[in-house]
Amino acid sequence: MILQVFLLLLGLILLVKGADWLVDGASVLAKKKNVSDLAIGLTIVAFGTSAPELVVNVVAASGNYPDIVFGNVIGSNNFNLFIILGISGLIIPLSVQSSTVWKEIPFSLFAAIGLFFLANNFFLSETTVLSRWDGLILLVCFAGFLYYVATQLKSDPQAEQVEAKDYSNPKIWMLILVGLAGLVGGGKLVVDNAVSMAQSLGVSEKIIGLTIVAAGTSLPELATSVVAAMRKNADIAIGNIVGSNIFNLFLILGVSSVIRPLEFNVSFNTDLYILGAGTVFLFFAMFTGKRHKLDRWEALVLLSSYLLYTGYLVGLES
Repeated sequence: MILQVFLLLLGLILLVKGADWLVDGASVLAKKKNVSDLAIGLTIVAFGTSAPELVVNVVAASGNYPDIVFGNVIGSNNFNLFIILGISGLIIPLSVQSSTVWKEIPFSLFAAIGLFFLANNFFLSETTVLSRWDGLILLVCFAGFLYYVATQLKSDPQAEQVEAKDYSNPKIWMLILVGLAGLVGGGKLVVDNAVSMAQSLGVSEKIIGLTIVAAGTSLPELATSVVAAMRKNADIAIGNIVGSNIFNLFLILGVSSVIRPLEFNVSFNTDLYILGAGTVFLFFAMFTGKRHKLDRWEALVLLSSYLLYTGYLVGLES
């Protein structure tokens, strides 16, 4: 068990650092090829923060571990919304742009509702499976979201700037290749040892996916949002989380289910209800107290709600 925990932690470190190295190298390469800041931000940087979840899910889908796939994405989204926004909002009340309130938060709720209906197949089949066709629908929705983000960035030139260092060509390719190797190796370590831990502890893959794997793959979002909150950059703190949740549901589950149709455990519906309720709470929090702001008491509600629910989940398994 100690070895499994060590290898799982090593895998998470490789995932986070691999994404960091890949983004660094690819951003500099894109700059040298005169690719626009907007294109870099929409592709390389956006992929970087979602890379740990994506790699873990590709490995889990290929190995036919659907509970790890759904647990990782839904668990990551709940961790992002309740824990990361909760911690960030306790550091500083988070002021939110009007477009985030009226467009991006509802978009993330639409994504959760869309997954709920696609996975449960209420009208088309008695089986609960996220099929390849469902995956294509999610990817089309993701393309629509990318188009929306592109139009938003064009109207806000300041948001287009992407920082990139100046590296030599050998160092660029070394960062890209080592980053990719870290992602692939880290993803394999995380999935294999998460499954082994679940079997050793006698708990379900679902619980491991919802808690340990989900929290671990959300480390880039946690670091980004907490640092942004400490620097009083609320737009990045909250935009990073809402955008990441949309990426996870549309892109990562879309890719995962195209690789292999995924059997959906209906017990995940409870976690989707919580995700939906948390998103609705975030929306209405924008109109209580100071307008378009997540106040500290609201952040505390998010944080404590997640901790209570996680305790309840663990209690069910024991």
